[in-house]
Amino acid sequence: MDRLIEGHLYQNTLTQLTEAASLMKLDPNILERLKKPKRAILVSVPTRMDDGTVKVFDGYRVQHSSTLGPCKGGIRYHEGVNLSEVSALAMLMTFKCALAGLPLGGAKGGVRVNATKLSRSEKQRLTRRYTSEISSFIGPDRDIPAPDIGTDAQTMAWIMDTYSQEQGYAVPSVVTGKPIEIGGSLGRNTSTGRGVLYSVEEACNHLKIKQDFNIKVAIQGFGEVGASAATCAQELGLCITAVSDVGSGLYNEKGLNIPAVKEYYQKNRTLKGYKEADSITNDELLTSKCDVLVPAAIDGVVHENNAKNVKAKIIAEGANGPVTLEGHHILVDKGVFVVPDILANAGGVIVSYFEWVQDLQNFFWSEKEINSRLRDIMSTTFRVSLEHSNRHKIDMRKSAMITAVSRVSSAMLLRGLYPQ
Repeated sequence: MDRLIEGHLYQNTLTQLTEAASLMKLDPNILERLKKPKRAILVSVPTRMDDGTVKVFDGYRVQHSSTLGPCKGGIRYHEGVNLSEVSALAMLMTFKCALAGLPLGGAKGGVRVNATKLSRSEKQRLTRRYTSEISSFIGPDRDIPAPDIGTDAQTMAWIMDTYSQEQGYAVPSVVTGKPIEIGGSLGRNTSTGRGVLYSVEEACNHLKIKQDFNIKVAIQGFGEVGASAATCAQELGLCITAVSDVGSGLYNEKGLNIPAVKEYYQKNRTLKGYKEADSITNDELLTSKCDVLVPAAIDGVVHENNAKNVKAKIIAEGANGPVTLEGHHILVDKGVFVVPDILANAGGVIVSYFEWVQDLQNFFWSEKEINSRLRDIMSTTFRVSLEHSNRHKIDMRKSAMITAVSRVSSAMLLRGLYPQ
């Protein structure tokens, strides 16, 4: 396993863990257990394509920790999926759930495939076979998947149906992020982006920055997280000056009309060609003139080579690991307030937890109640991390990680090691 989990994201996550362990004087036995996942599953996913040929894809599911409860984490379909990446993301999920006070552990999964090149039928066949391969390892009391890059509510519906067919009865609580009609939760599809903006709101309050149209926000990534973050930012009265997708971006110093941009994107599946803004690259967006930067696409986009040019006062990590450790040190030295990923983008797993609870109870809440509960947890989590940061004179990334690791460690010590 050592050879398989030596990727950059995994090493970054491991460095964060070991730094936190050193600062908090963590029991070395606990640290050794947290360094590696509890279980890693590699499966072959043979899939019949529309032309009749069969292609075999690599599938993964990693469960990092179940100390606090069932494992929880997304499933992504992407060409870059590998054991190292999935292991790192599973570890981050453990700490994200612990930081938010959820009774869940961390997991992650995926299939190495370019989902954009699959037809709907091919994607369904791949999803059902992948689900069947991992079905003995998932379940409402074991491991509850959710959508991630390349997957969506429809993908979760196929997973839920496949698992249910094998069990012989409907099991809505096996996944979250499902369509409302089969047990999904109101507010789930916008929860990560909304949570990001709730963390920005708290950061502005801490820095005594008045939240109005003078606050300029740049968002890298216009998928589910980035688009919902942009919508929420506009609801809060902030000015969104820049957004981007994989291959293009938009910039308007006076502010973008987000509903119009979303309508254009949904129609064309690209931001390129939108007339009411100037064109901008992803790299240019990261260093554009703004007060708040939300990298909500992929990991490692803010690094030692461009961090010194970032002009934002606040960075909220909408993606997992968008700021490298080297880049983070530069930003902190510059006085940039960074809200780390395990805090900033926790909204998705928080509302996934709500969905899971609702499915188990067969009792559903209103969207207003969902958003109110989400805001309460995000605010409480931010303030606990901030208080720890101020008291120990450490940055928010270290503070959030120490808080999370401390909660997992306490539970591990109470449960003990089996067998002794």
